[in-house]
Amino acid sequence: MAEGEEAPPPPGSWIKDLADALEEGGCDLETVRNIIQGRQLPADLRAKVWKIALNVVGKGDSLASWDGSLDLPEQSIIHKDCQELIDQLSVPEEEKSVLILDIESVITFYCKSRNVKYSSCLGWIHLLKPLVHLHLPRSDLYNCFYAIMNKFIPRDCFMKGRPFHLFRLLLQYHEPELCSFLDTKKMTPDSYALNWLGSLFSYYCSAEVTQAIWDGYLQQADPFFIYFLMLIILVNAKDVILAQESDKEEMIKFLETSPANLDLEDIEDLFSLAQYYCSKTPASFRKDNHSLFGSSLLGLKDDDTDLSQALCLAVSVSEILQANQQQGEGVRFFVVDCRPAEQYNAGHLSTAFHLDSDLMLQNPSEFAQSVKSLLEAQKQSIESGSIAGGEHLCFMGSGREEEDMYMNMVLAHFLQKNKEYVSIAKGGFMALQQHLADINVEGPENGYGHWIASTSGSRNSINSVDGDSPNGSGDGKGVKSLVNKMTVALKTKSVNVKEKVISFIENTSTPVDRHVSSSDRVGKPYRGVKPVFSIGDEEEYDTDEIDSSSMSDDDRKEVVNIQTWINKPDVKYNFPCNEVKENGHMFPSHLLVTATHMYCLREIPSRKGLAYIQSRQALNSVVKITSKKKHPELITFKYGNSSTSGIEILAVERYLIPNASDATKAIKQQIMKVLDALES
Repeated sequence: MAEGEEAPPPPGSWIKDLADALEEGGCDLETVRNIIQGRQLPADLRAKVWKIALNVVGKGDSLASWDGSLDLPEQSIIHKDCQELIDQLSVPEEEKSVLILDIESVITFYCKSRNVKYSSCLGWIHLLKPLVHLHLPRSDLYNCFYAIMNKFIPRDCFMKGRPFHLFRLLLQYHEPELCSFLDTKKMTPDSYALNWLGSLFSYYCSAEVTQAIWDGYLQQADPFFIYFLMLIILVNAKDVILAQESDKEEMIKFLETSPANLDLEDIEDLFSLAQYYCSKTPASFRKDNHSLFGSSLLGLKDDDTDLSQALCLAVSVSEILQANQQQGEGVRFFVVDCRPAEQYNAGHLSTAFHLDSDLMLQNPSEFAQSVKSLLEAQKQSIESGSIAGGEHLCFMGSGREEEDMYMNMVLAHFLQKNKEYVSIAKGGFMALQQHLADINVEGPENGYGHWIASTSGSRNSINSVDGDSPNGSGDGKGVKSLVNKMTVALKTKSVNVKEKVISFIENTSTPVDRHVSSSDRVGKPYRGVKPVFSIGDEEEYDTDEIDSSSMSDDDRKEVVNIQTWINKPDVKYNFPCNEVKENGHMFPSHLLVTATHMYCLREIPSRKGLAYIQSRQALNSVVKITSKKKHPELITFKYGNSSTSGIEILAVERYLIPNASDATKAIKQQIMKVLDALES
């Protein structure tokens, strides 16, 4: 073997498996992940893996129609930055001019096509550096750069931008002491992490470390994961930061350059710790901020919340209700209702602990005792495995700003004590009531059933929760009573839903569109029928689940290998079918059913064996299924939620399924299992 020539990978090694899979073509991201399993990528396979992760395999040449004019007002700055980048790299002299032209063309065309003004501080040069190492043709270089900008760089990534206010809230949630220290020094995240986020660490890290970080990050396919990598870098430097006695500028410089200390050996631990912190973070962190990433069209739906003014991380009431139903690991909340006693007694979340925020000023000693009782009740509820238990404290106010002033003081009190995992229920009790009304929770008198309890009347009384004092947990008995009540509530709810389910998915011979149930009155349309699956707001509408028919850019659809997905261990059923659009067009597809979800994979005619993930729906978001007598194999699935005024349909899908009765029967079985899991 010639000197310097790499030996081929030994037979049976994972590298050979990866090389073979990439060589065969039709390889999707999941296949790649399963083979790599977090190991460091070989340099010669990196380009192919990154292109799969960025979903640019087979993309056309976007620059083909461009006239190549390098005539932007800031063109001289672009050229200078490109020249400096090439000077930093070990590029043969004869290749420099071509490479500079490629990079300058990519930046120029991006600016022109996106109507963006170039500035050196944007950090694009540093984003291009790892891509240049891959020796890509110009078309692939542009497609990869575009995909990274579109999917992984948040909008407003500049000084005082929204992404950095969000990072501060994440830091405060996990490391309140460190966050408080940095706040005291007026060291905001944008002062030290601007180039972390804007360059995905390539600004400070060596080429090898940057490649290793991107290997893992791109395979995660989760843009928010960068936040947790940033968090771990701060956490690792915590002791040094807290011990610093230097001035502010020196400390900022120390923080800003800290990623430069990362070695290749650190990357595995960096990702493991990031995964851990990620698992300890409420889903609302992503869900409520998903519009930070993606196309500008989606960005128009940004939440108006000013994160710079947020006291702490906000959690949606739907997540609060769902989280404590889940089994096993995950975020679980201990809800603290901070409204005045009369409001709490009139109605409150069954699992909530009462802490009257007025006491903080009116009776400080009683407030201190109440806080002590709260922490003891939280500890007992966790130890007993209570449905009310959780290590994450979530404070709930009324939802009216003027009334929640004292609650904000209570929140600040816990944060000043460096209590981790502190959040606020978004919209307060008003939002909870509205959510329960929207999902049409039934119940005696107030319409909110067992989710809402009252201590002011005998029918819904849970006086044992309050005990002999307003905070109601002096000896811990209240918590146990509370747990029992909530358990009964969940079981009752589950039974009610299951009874409805039994008569749900049964194909009948009724000649009109109707709720497919033998118990319905013949010919009765859907109008007025209450939703069947409404145990909570289970459906997450992230960017991958937006109806693709409204989007012309396939960048947001993941391409997968059909056979790989069919063979996945969690896929219980595969039904070949045709997806039917409203205009009558049909697309060969596969309907896959897992324990909790239903996926539609639409075949790509030009790429045999591959498909787009056209749809991903939670089984318990199904509110209706319809069929027709003349076309029993044409099945319509409707997803959404309900309100007091009726059913709100959020998505409709139609499929022509051979042996449709088998498909609906299988889906019904899986829905029943979901409900059984909730009941247990």
